[in-house]
Amino acid sequence: MDVNAKFRDPREHINEEPRNDLGDLLVGFFGMTGFMTVVFFGMVIIKFIMSA
Repeated sequence: MDVNAKFRDPREHINEEPRNDLGDLLVGFFGMTGFMTVVFFGMVIIKFIMSA
């Protein structure tokens, strides 16, 4: 009995894109830190302007 079954090895991961996980983590972390720093100083400046 000859079965012509075609299968793919699940270890191939053919649908995955090659990614740099550490780079993505660092970009996200420092990007969010930079954004929150800008927001913080923006709020400090707004508070200073409103209290003057």
